[in-house]
Amino acid sequence: MSEQKNNLGVGSRVKHPEHGAGVVIGIHQVAYEVSFIDTGIKMVGKNYEGWEIIEKIENPQKVSFNELEKSLVKVLRSFSDISEIIELGDKWKDGTIIFKPYDDDLKPKELPIDVFFKKIVMVRDRLRVMEQRINSSNLSDEEKVNLQQYITRIYGSLTTFNILFKNKDDHFVGERGK
Repeated sequence: MSEQKNNLGVGSRVKHPEHGAGVVIGIHQVAYEVSFIDTGIKMVGKNYEGWEIIEKIENPQKVSFNELEKSLVKVLRSFSDISEIIELGDKWKDGTIIFKPYDDDLKPKELPIDVFFKKIVMVRDRLRVMEQRINSSNLSDEEKVNLQQYITRIYGSLTTFNILFKNKDDHFVGERGK
């Protein structure tokens, strides 16, 4: 039995030759419960050595539900282009953004805040997909790091919009926050 494979924790990402990419969602006495993107949830024996470990999460003695949920969300984000539902802060609901030109002869433009917010969330989601594609690309490690740093600076530029988010976990995080 491989020591490395026997110690996978919940949230570990794997690639199975038959089932494809997946994430460990449960640990049983002799097997891992793995959610595969293409084939659903399967049991894989702990002594199975035919898969590739993409990201190993250590197996702690106890995992809280909150930690499990955060790990699963992180893994699902990195494997998919699916957007999650992000909530606009309550104080902004039904609000309007007014773009007022400097020249008083020009007409101001009004835009519902929720429309603007959806565009910001789309930018964030697309940056996350780009990060994942960079990480899984054939670029050198140095090129990947350089692109990741650039994306982190983009997130930093977008922190101004954090006031719109209802939940702090959804905020943009730049270099200082990482």
